[in-house]
Amino acid sequence: MNLGFGEIFLIIFVALLLFGPNKLPALGKAAGKTLREFKNATKGLMDDDDSSVKNNKE
Repeated sequence: MNLGFGEIFLIIFVALLLFGPNKLPALGKAAGKTLREFKNATKGLMDDDDSSVKNNKE
């Protein structure tokens, strides 16, 4: 599923219509924060799995 320039432009245009230009930076910041927290949470899960595997081998 590749997005071309036209599709990306259409998505941005619809987002501008729905939320307005003043609200988009706040939405982008919230989305970035959410992705960062998700990444940290999944990294923590992976670290927990690695430590449990090491403990089982010992």
